[in-house]
Amino acid sequence: MHLSLGFSPCPNDTFIFDALVNNKIDTKEFTFDTHLEDVETLNNWALQGKLAVTKLSFAVYLKVKDQYELLNSGSALGRGCGPLLIAKKDIPREEIKNLTIAIPGENTTANLLFSIAFPEATNKKVMLFSEIENAVLNGDVDAGVIIHENRFTYQLKGLVKLMDMGEYWEQTTGNPIPLGGIFIRKDVPEASRAQLDSLIHQSLQNSYTSYPQLSEYVKSHAQEMDESVMRQHIDLYVNDFSLDLGNEGKAAVAALMEAAEKIRS
Repeated sequence: MHLSLGFSPCPNDTFIFDALVNNKIDTKEFTFDTHLEDVETLNNWALQGKLAVTKLSFAVYLKVKDQYELLNSGSALGRGCGPLLIAKKDIPREEIKNLTIAIPGENTTANLLFSIAFPEATNKKVMLFSEIENAVLNGDVDAGVIIHENRFTYQLKGLVKLMDMGEYWEQTTGNPIPLGGIFIRKDVPEASRAQLDSLIHQSLQNSYTSYPQLSEYVKSHAQEMDESVMRQHIDLYVNDFSLDLGNEGKAAVAALMEAAEKIRS
């Protein structure tokens, strides 16, 4: 079975899928047409049902649940790994609703978590996640919601943290933070969905066998990121929930869906 497969070029995703797409494990009946794209691009593609298997922000789940099913393996979900709201200087929380805020995509979980914390802050500017730090530094926006490796670099650029969105979520709900998951179209036969879920699990296990050594596949897609930052990225976003969501992970996703429904209503 030949399937289109989409995930981001970030180290956590390439680490998870390396063995699967590079034939380091037996992929059984499956071959893949692989697309590495920013997660907001993948979110928008999913609204069109473009890819058979894809990484998505959990925030877009409600919009695609009739067409896609969440797999147990491959998710980015955990504690202490949420998006951060940053600025050039400290800003009182009560003033944030009046600011222009850069967000890494309308359908991202980062935007959803920001909206949960600051429902009155509606003046948002969508941009690529890697451009947000510079937009804040240049004064194009007052503050920005950052994700991925920018969590490890913003302080080096003299920026300050206004709030940790993940910390706010954890404190108010008690749940780990559901960021993104791997989804498969429901027109793929159920037995094949289960088999692919198992293969993603195996692929991640394979990557762990040589970690902290990083494969050329992970490094080649990490742009100019330092290897220490790649490992920080993997350590933060890849964990036991990535191997299997389990009951705790599924409960966290359900809680986020409930919060998203309240914002939409």
